[in-house]
Amino acid sequence: MQVNALDHVNIITDRLDETAEFYRELLNLERRDGPPPLTPTTAQWMFDAGGKAIIHINSTDCIRTYDRAVEPGALTGALHHVALNCSGYDEVIRRIEAAGLDYQVNLVAAIGLRQVFTADPNNVLLELNFFGD
Repeated sequence: MQVNALDHVNIITDRLDETAEFYRELLNLERRDGPPPLTPTTAQWMFDAGGKAIIHINSTDCIRTYDRAVEPGALTGALHHVALNCSGYDEVIRRIEAAGLDYQVNLVAAIGLRQVFTADPNNVLLELNFFGD
């Protein structure tokens, strides 16, 4: 057994539309309805340029196979952040600033990495990683 890659991140929210639009506008992800039995009002999936649904956004009343208590908007809890490998550093900085978002930049010169940290509408901390970009 081996782990090949991170498949997706699931965000439970009471701000479904705002959250989906955040990821569409900031990261240029394609917004699509989740597959049945999910509905457009309970689930939006965000697809990368390769057609992979990397962020699943579910409303608080969306059906879940493994249900547990969640607190939308609470600090990310035990999960500190979600890291995404990105390209287009200058463009994402422009988008963050245009949206008036708080952010922090970090440079890891030893490995040629620029990182941008910002939070989504649900207070999920994002680490956007740009290698050689």
